[in-house]
Amino acid sequence: MRNKTTKITMYGTNWCGDCRRAKLFFSEHRIPYNWVNVDEDREASDLITEMNNGYRSVPTIVFDDGAILVEPLASELALKLGISSQG
Repeated sequence: MRNKTTKITMYGTNWCGDCRRAKLFFSEHRIPYNWVNVDEDREASDLITEMNNGYRSVPTIVFDDGAILVEPLASELALKLGISSQG
C-alpha cells in the first residue's frame, strides 16, 4: 500500500486511446494526477517533444521522482506505483 502521495502529471490529448486507458487506470486505483492537454498547451507540447527526442508521444507521464513513462501499459504503471496489477 502506498503511504506517500506521488505527484503525477500526464501530458496527452483527448483523442488518444492510450491516454484514456491511463486515465482509467488512475481512476480505478484512485490515484490523483494532473492532466495537461498538449493540443491546448503549446508549451507542454514543446516540452514533451523535447523529453521524447523530437517526438510528440502521448501519453507522457512524469512522476515527482523524475521518472518518465511514455505510452505505458497498465502493468508498467502498476509496477511504477507499487500496486498489484492483478484483479
